[in-house]
Amino acid sequence: MRFRNALLLCSLAATIALAGCSQTTTTAGSAPEGVKVATNQIFSGNYGAIEDHGYPLPAIPINRLDQRFHRQIVDYETKERPGTIVVNTPNRFLYYVLPGGKAVRYGIGVGKAGFAWEGEAYVAWKQEWPTWHPPKEMAERKPEVAKYVEEGMGPGISNPLGARALYLFNKDGRDTLFRLHGTPEWASIGTAASSGCIRLMNQDIIDLYSRVRPGRNARVVVQQ
Repeated sequence: MRFRNALLLCSLAATIALAGCSQTTTTAGSAPEGVKVATNQIFSGNYGAIEDHGYPLPAIPINRLDQRFHRQIVDYETKERPGTIVVNTPNRFLYYVLPGGKAVRYGIGVGKAGFAWEGEAYVAWKQEWPTWHPPKEMAERKPEVAKYVEEGMGPGISNPLGARALYLFNKDGRDTLFRLHGTPEWASIGTAASSGCIRLMNQDIIDLYSRVRPGRNARVVVQQ
């Protein structure tokens, strides 16, 4: 793909670290939601075990996760048009805007301190069961992932990108290296536990993936 000049969305260090979307053990407590909203429908029963394209996804013990991070349709007043994705980093929510003042709200895990970012992008493309290629800079920090720099880690339940990945590009058409992706680490939802990418439970990223049509209209707004 031919890229034009980049408009950077974050510092170079954060961008490089982000590309790996690595799983970490650093966590942070989620901030309380600033504004209470009405829940119209909640999907707590949609986290059972499933088989997806031949890959078994285990059930998530969803009752062990704060209910506000369960997928739900909520009242959501915004000037953004339907189809926009709004990432509310402080409250650990991702909103997919629906018509009529509604949104699908998902619980998310966000980047730990030093890897956070904000800005606007769009979903240029998406991939089911993606291959993970950590950057060379990550391999220097974590030699155990060096073998995946060139050959990549193939799809599977232990892949850091999970069941789906949505790839964010800036307005100039360049890959920002930020991703919306799945994770097998359900307990990291509601925390700051990654190297910058936005992670969702695998059952949730499958749902979001089905709603998004890549292109310039698939706008993503990340708030800090």
